[in-house]
Amino acid sequence: MATILCPPNYVLLISLMVGCFAAASASNFYQDFQVMWGDGRGKILNNGELLTLSLDKASGSGFQSNNEYLFGKIDMQIKLVPGNSAGTVTAYYLRSEGTSWDEIDFEFLGNLSGDPYIVHTNVFSQGKGNKEQQFYLWFDPTADFHTYSILWNAQHIVLYVDGTPIREFKNLESIGVPYPKNLPMRIYSSLWNADDWATRGGLVKTDWTQAPFTASYRNFNADNACVWWSAGSTSCTSSNSNSTSSVLLSQELDSTGQERLRWVQTNYMVYNYCTDTKRFPQGLPPECTASKS
Repeated sequence: MATILCPPNYVLLISLMVGCFAAASASNFYQDFQVMWGDGRGKILNNGELLTLSLDKASGSGFQSNNEYLFGKIDMQIKLVPGNSAGTVTAYYLRSEGTSWDEIDFEFLGNLSGDPYIVHTNVFSQGKGNKEQQFYLWFDPTADFHTYSILWNAQHIVLYVDGTPIREFKNLESIGVPYPKNLPMRIYSSLWNADDWATRGGLVKTDWTQAPFTASYRNFNADNACVWWSAGSTSCTSSNSNSTSSVLLSQELDSTGQERLRWVQTNYMVYNYCTDTKRFPQGLPPECTASKS
């Protein structure tokens, strides 16, 4: 059990909640997820407290959540593939069903031993993405577990690493930018071989003598996310809904969050589609000039 302490600058905000010092319930992968593919390469261990995905030359593996969600905050602790992970991709994302889907991506691009991982992010709406931003991390993500979070509400999407925002994508439907807000999304993760593009544009291939490659997951938390039921109804619209979730549905980044976001983007951003004028010779996408994405 983990205790969530409320920062002083949120006292008035949190006073709307039931219980400022809320206990986050421990996750159980047996209850929350299913390993969907990999022929035994995905495993739930330690009485449901740990999940591992493995990749070898024959196959990778992947899992998905039992629930679908429409807005809220979702956390997962992940320890990435150690050593020479070049060519591998560990994907962790939200995605809706259908051919015109919505999606919010973390993709961790492996690299040679000693080189940093690249965190590849993207946002899809109505089946269209092309909104990539990439970052280095300020720590070794293979040495220990770190928390990767997605906050998704009607105003914006924020991607966090250990509580630090690395990317914000705002709802700019007012200027014609599609935004994912109507379709419930399931949580997915997979470990797979992408040595045709993942490491230095495909120049570095997967070294299969290092296989099996393994990523580990623990401490999933969707207590502050809205579980989709049916016909537009979610756990956050019920009479006994979690008031923390209700606050998150309208929460914006405060000044400290904005400062941390600028710090990451100034020091650790590798690629930003909003500055790639060669890719968009007819002009950058409208969200790039209307708002810092």
